Amino acid sequence: MKQVTDYFGCRVFNDKVMKSKLSSDVYKKLKKTINDGKELDISVANSVAQAMKDWAIENGATHYTHWFQPMTGSTAEKHDSFISPEDDGTIIMEFKGKELIKGEPDASSFPSGGLRATCEARGYTAWDPTSFAFIKDKCLCIPTAFCSYGGEALDKKTPLLKSMQALNKEALRILKLFGLNATSVKTTVGPEQEYFLIDKDVYEKRKDLIYTGRTLFGAMAPKGQELDDHYFGSIKTRVQEFMNDLNEELWQLGILAKTEHNEVAPAQHELAPIFATTNIAADHNQITMETMQRIAKKHNLVCLLHEKPFKGVNGSGKHNNWSMSTNTGINLLEPGDTPSENAQFLLFLVSVIKAVDEYQDLLRISVASASNDFRLGANEAPPAIISIFLGSELQAVIDSIESNKPLKANGKTFLKIGADVLPPLPKDTTDRNRTSPFAFTGNKFEFRALGSSDSISCCNIMLNTAVAEELRQFADRLENAKDFNQELHNLIRETIINHKRIIFNGNGYDDTWVKEAEKRGLLNLKSTPEALQYYLHEKNVKLFTSHDIYTKNEINARYEIGQEHYSKIVNIEALTCLDMLSKDYLPAISKYTKNLAETVTLKKSIGVNAEYELELLNKISDELKNAYEAKNELDSKLAKTSEITDCTELSMYFRNTILPLMEKARDIIDGIELDVDSKDWPVPSYGDLLYSVK
Repeated sequence: MKQVTDYFGCRVFNDKVMKSKLSSDVYKKLKKTINDGKELDISVANSVAQAMKDWAIENGATHYTHWFQPMTGSTAEKHDSFISPEDDGTIIMEFKGKELIKGEPDASSFPSGGLRATCEARGYTAWDPTSFAFIKDKCLCIPTAFCSYGGEALDKKTPLLKSMQALNKEALRILKLFGLNATSVKTTVGPEQEYFLIDKDVYEKRKDLIYTGRTLFGAMAPKGQELDDHYFGSIKTRVQEFMNDLNEELWQLGILAKTEHNEVAPAQHELAPIFATTNIAADHNQITMETMQRIAKKHNLVCLLHEKPFKGVNGSGKHNNWSMSTNTGINLLEPGDTPSENAQFLLFLVSVIKAVDEYQDLLRISVASASNDFRLGANEAPPAIISIFLGSELQAVIDSIESNKPLKANGKTFLKIGADVLPPLPKDTTDRNRTSPFAFTGNKFEFRALGSSDSISCCNIMLNTAVAEELRQFADRLENAKDFNQELHNLIRETIINHKRIIFNGNGYDDTWVKEAEKRGLLNLKSTPEALQYYLHEKNVKLFTSHDIYTKNEINARYEIGQEHYSKIVNIEALTCLDMLSKDYLPAISKYTKNLAETVTLKKSIGVNAEYELELLNKISDELKNAYEAKNELDSKLAKTSEITDCTELSMYFRNTILPLMEKARDIIDGIELDVDSKDWPVPSYGDLLYSVK
């Protein structure tokens, strides 16, 4: 039996492979490029390309691609074979350094938000040497950034890498003040991925799942998640076989898939990896989502990544476990055992608190989507209000700093930041709070609001950049301090006092929190169109431009893309809703009432009581009329969207007018479903969908 250790990373051009395939001199120069961000010499690039090509061919590859992440939320690739013609009619397998470093895919059909006209098709991909190349389906995939002919970022990776650089720069300034000799600080992420698995044969009978990823109609099954029997329950054989194949595939690709289990809702599951450097974690998560869907099909299953595929049961999120670590192995969000470590930890902690408070709008934007709107605040996921959970022990430390009163802990007295009498803080300073969107969990923050289908890049761009800005301000102040310890204490205390409103350790699902948050002045951006408008606020534009993450044009582009994407998603859902009403539900219900009417007539003709059938006939006929009127109203209102040209006005119209009409039609149809014989219902029920996998 083959061991995981024998094949882990076998399809990755990783550091071990580089050492074996490259000369010592080329390997050192490549590592310098990776570690220091220096430009790669073309001669070195040629050597790397040759080695990469030889290794890929040895492992069955025939093509290569620059694998990138455009602003569609998914990945993109254009395959080119290694073949090159010879004069005698034969071929050689060739791959040069210039092809490794730079590609030129057609960029005309990717979202650009007005950054370029449709006729301006040229775009460039640039190799990201910090993320290893890998083989997928006989193709060498080279992770790259993607930009337009004019240099504007058209992807999610470019700004992510820039945000990591910004945080690295400012964090090193802080560490220097504490006398640490680290040369780099990287953010790390472990994204937990939730998903649903349903039978493919059942899935193919639901247009709404096929076209939109969620059920637009469906009455709840008699049994949902109320018994909590699915959570961490025994994994069904068919699901376990899928998980086994998924793990093997991911491990071959060097992805550290660690934990698997059943989630709360029936048919829902989770996969959690070990953390990795943020850009690599982002790449790995995109590969994971794609691999899940591909492997599921091999088992006649469908993997649903939509945040809310089923109304009435929990939706799916992606918990973004975020931290900061030095190249010397120090986790900057680890409390530590000594006073100096505690002080350093507290400074980085309050930098995050301040960042989340001042840029709560950006964090909300980073998880905003038409699909995630159905999940946030639905008593199953964190609310749309951004807040931080610290836990009782860490909160006590924060409170003592604010009040300047001593705190007894572990037999020692906490008096002042940086003083020798500062007590050690326990490693696990908090319980977990699954109702909080942003919870401290011992040595990292868990951002729970992210949707299951989203790329993790956006939320980490926002988080990295916001924290980088706070660290910049802290460094500017502390570098000029006459008394470092005193200024450090004052800075931490002032930050706590000014930004404590963002800290909430209670139940985020409770309605009283909504009222309390409003009193505190926290934002409650309930929908994507509302949230996206904050992209353009002056403070946010200044943040991104000052740290060279986005230009103003790139910010405007992302705003427009977000609004347009929302409108397109809801439009597709509305069209699907109308299609199902017109072609499936209304005809089936009409046919059922015809059968009922014939039964009533027959029973009356022979003198048999037909009270049940007659009452049901009247009830369903009335509801059928209501459903028909709801369909016509939706159709009429949807037609008016063609008259709206402003992207913000259009998205708000879809949010405030179209979605409620879709929900109105759904309520009527779902009510009728409860009264119609299952044999006469045109689509599989929730029971069929959620309990079909044995």
